[in-house]
Amino acid sequence: MFSFLRRKLFSSSPAPEPAPESPPPSPAAALPAPEQALEPASAHLPAVIAEPTAAPEPAPAARGSWLQKLKAGLQRTGSSIAQVFTGTKIDDALYEELEAALLMADAGVGATEYLLETLKQRVKDTRCTDPAGVKALLAEVLAELLAPLEGSLQIGATQPTVMMVAGVNGAGKTTSIGKLTRHLAEQDSKVLLAAADTFRAAAREQLAVWADRNRVEIVSQEGGDPAAVCFDAVSAGKARGCDVVIADTAGRLATQLHLMDELRKIRRTLGRAMEGAPHEVLLVVDGNTGQNAFTQVKAFDEAIGLTGLIVTKLDGTAKGGVLAAIALWVRERVAQGRPAVPVYFIGVGEKLEDLQTFSAREFAQALLS
Repeated sequence: MFSFLRRKLFSSSPAPEPAPESPPPSPAAALPAPEQALEPASAHLPAVIAEPTAAPEPAPAARGSWLQKLKAGLQRTGSSIAQVFTGTKIDDALYEELEAALLMADAGVGATEYLLETLKQRVKDTRCTDPAGVKALLAEVLAELLAPLEGSLQIGATQPTVMMVAGVNGAGKTTSIGKLTRHLAEQDSKVLLAAADTFRAAAREQLAVWADRNRVEIVSQEGGDPAAVCFDAVSAGKARGCDVVIADTAGRLATQLHLMDELRKIRRTLGRAMEGAPHEVLLVVDGNTGQNAFTQVKAFDEAIGLTGLIVTKLDGTAKGGVLAAIALWVRERVAQGRPAVPVYFIGVGEKLEDLQTFSAREFAQALLS
């Protein structure tokens, strides 16, 4: 078993963002009902296991350069907060401006109240009289709030470790899978991809490009049942001694109930293919969507039980405060005895090295720098 926490990632070659995903078919044209008996993909159309051909790409860039990108990416969020501390007084007006700035950054009402109350108590306890000192205390309080989002993705407890990756259209799901696959391959893990996004045009081809670049195999099938493709991929992963099987599921909105039912079906199918699978259920969310991203997290967690998050597109967003809202939700889960849902990775660009492990202190400092 090994941990991903704070490892350097990926090469410097840019990866194409996914093409806009076409709408899924109507419920009538969708997959069989969730409770229908499942058959392997071979009962419909043969699953194809493609062999990799491309050569590996160069080594990843240093994390220090990525941190500079994170600071630049969060500048739009942080600048409105930083302006609050340009005065000379610590008074009610300062706290009111800070409240407005946090809400505008999509931190949400609950997280904003938590941060303000904790900050006021910290200022009182330390007898801080300098706005710059209050800003430093805010960074401290924010890092403490975000701490439950830290977590390292663990591989090796089972062979293969089966991952199911979900996300709405356009969140960067398939690209994130490609970047994650590269990281795994660089750690000498044998990875098998399952192209279970059978709705979107060219989705299989896009994942196949990533498989080829990363020199890993891919199980795909033109049309057919995504759950059956996943079943075949896990079976092939076990037979071939793979370390990791990653299932790329079709993008969908949480409001599309029939498609959320299909996600539940895929999850059940993975469990039938291998006891205990999926071992990781990851959701890719677009950081640009703010509170909508938080809504997605709660909806997908209710449907399929999330174990981790990948937050993308934090470069140039004014809504980076949404991580505070997610962190407060995770803290409440943990207080209830439920497992945390950590942010395994955050992304600030299209290049392979632009997806890195999440650090609460780094994020807080980048946001308020």
